[in-house]
Amino acid sequence: MRLPSVRPREVVRALERAGFAQYRQTGSHLIMVHRGRKKIVTVPMHAREIKRGLLSGIIKQSGLSQREFAELL
Repeated sequence: MRLPSVRPREVVRALERAGFAQYRQTGSHLIMVHRGRKKIVTVPMHAREIKRGLLSGIIKQSGLSQREFAELL
């Protein structure tokens, strides 16, 4: 499955739908946590789109599959 390039806000919304909550922000990086699974995900909040390689890394940090993440977008 080929991942799209998406904006950081879309990634945050998808992760929130998956049960993650915004924990804190350090500079331009937003830290999100999932209390049930004890997962931590870092999302760069830049003005440009998040490229596929970085998005793949974020998905791996979250413990979701690419298909699950795509359905949340």
